[in-house]
Formats: sequence, structure tokens, C-alpha cells
Amino acid sequence: MGRKWNNIKEKKASKDANTSRIYAKFGVEIYVAARRGEPDPESNQALKFVLERAKTYNVPKAIIDRAIEKAKGGGEENYSELQYEGFGPNGSMVIVDALTNNVNRTASDVRSAFTKNGGNLGVSGSVNYMFDKTAVFGITGKTAEETLELLMEADIEVRDILEEEDAVIVYAEPDEFHAVQQAFRQAGITEFTVAELTMLPQNYVELAPDAQVQFDKLIDALESLDDVQRVYHNVDSED
Repeated sequence: MGRKWNNIKEKKASKDANTSRIYAKFGVEIYVAARRGEPDPESNQALKFVLERAKTYNVPKAIIDRAIEKAKGGGEENYSELQYEGFGPNGSMVIVDALTNNVNRTASDVRSAFTKNGGNLGVSGSVNYMFDKTAVFGITGKTAEETLELLMEADIEVRDILEEEDAVIVYAEPDEFHAVQQAFRQAGITEFTVAELTMLPQNYVELAPDAQVQFDKLIDALESLDDVQRVYHNVDSED
């Protein structure tokens, strides 16, 4: 199970190294969530979720406020949510979530990233079925046993709980995200090292060094696209 958290940490570290790009992507995601409902996180669960994620990435308040104000002002930009599925070297699988105001541009850019880096774009459903949508939280200051007891008292069943370095990682059903979050808050836990709805692979693959280099280039190319919000894969990146 540890490899799950390892890959999530790796993804966060990669994003932390590209903060300006990540902040811009969060700005779009916040704007879209605010436009599709009330621009108030207390009455808009989608917006509330995005803001919680933004907090774990230390997105500046100014960027958040600007995106919400833009939505309040009736911004004219319309975005579509898209998901692409594809394959990298040696049986690796990739899922790409995108938000775009130009579907043709995004499709072309994603396809190009795959073909130029040893991969190929698949059809809808070719990869998704090998991943499970999962709520994942990282907290500090408690043991796995204490965390399990806390969640059991709140009548919440989880998929898994493990201790990894200085954090406790909780994997839960996606529709339990807010219940888990609320249970933690009632216990006085308001800061999370990770608070995500993610796609975890059912099985992992390991790549030979040369294939790993090519795969890393593919992931970097996809994550560098402005329209791409998240990239998930099934490559075990543990040393």
C-alpha cells in the first residue's frame, strides 16, 4: 500500500516545483466550480472541495479571490470537463483530466504529448476500468490506530489506513470524502498534508530504466499543458 502514498507525494512534489503553473490551473478550476453553482463554498460543495485541495497546495488567497470574483461577475469563458485515456511504454496506463475552453486544441495537444513520448491515446473506457476513484487524506499527530478509532466512532468505513513516515494516510470511498473531512474537523484536525479525490490503479507496473525515462517525459509533457488539471498513472515510482 505504501506505493500509493509514494506516488501521491511524488505528484505533489512535482507540482510544488511548478507553482505558478499550478496556481493558474487552480484559478481555472475554482472559476469553473464557482460559475456552476453559488460562488459560496458553504452552499457549493464542488467549490468547497476545490478550495480544500487548493489549501494543501498553498494557493495564494489573491488567486482564489480573483477566480471567485470573476465568476461572480459573470465571466464569459465556458469550460468543458474532459477525460483522456492512453498508454505509455511497456503497458503503462495514463488518465488525463482536463478543463478547457477549446476542445479541439486540448485534444490535439494531449494526442501530441502521447505520440511524441512513446505513448498512444486510447478510446474512452480503455484504461479507466483499471483505476478506482478514491478519497485520500494525509494527517499528522495521530497513529493509524487512533485514526481508525476516530473514524469508526463517526461510523465511517475506510478502504485502508497506513502510517507512512510522519503521516497517517486514509483511503476511503469517494462519496465519503466530506464525511471523513468532517470527522477529522470535529476531532480538531483542520490541516491536511493531502486531501484529494484521486484515481488509484488496481495494479502497478515497474518500468526498466530507459522506459522509465521515456514515461517521465510523457507525464511531464502532459502536466505542462495548460488545459490539463490532473494526470494519473499505474507506474510504481518507488526506488
